Amino acid sequence: MDLIKYVQEKMTQANELPEFRPGDNVAVQYKIVEGSKERIQTFKGDVIQTKGQGKTKTFTVRKISNGVGVERIFPFASPNIVNVQVLKRGKVRRAKLFYLRDLVGKKAKIKERTFVKK
Repeated sequence: MDLIKYVQEKMTQANELPEFRPGDNVAVQYKIVEGSKERIQTFKGDVIQTKGQGKTKTFTVRKISNGVGVERIFPFASPNIVNVQVLKRGKVRRAKLFYLRDLVGKKAKIKERTFVKK
């Protein structure tokens, strides 16, 4: 076994996160440490990509705050992630949604995926 992979497996702990894909609207709760204080902050937005594999896998969430697009990258194996809640399932046909960066207003909306039971 590769030494780097062995150390990564031993050092990182796996989080139990729900299954989500690019296009889904999620709320990520993560710990913020300010000096000796600790608090939980929520980041709500659309998943625009997942990247990597194994313990180094990450996902990027994008939201619009005061008319400015804000993106944040979260590692799947981060001990600071408390919870990930899937709010909506998005209907997209791409794995990387970087085209959302150029869109404004209603054009930047992602349609919701609906399931039809037969």
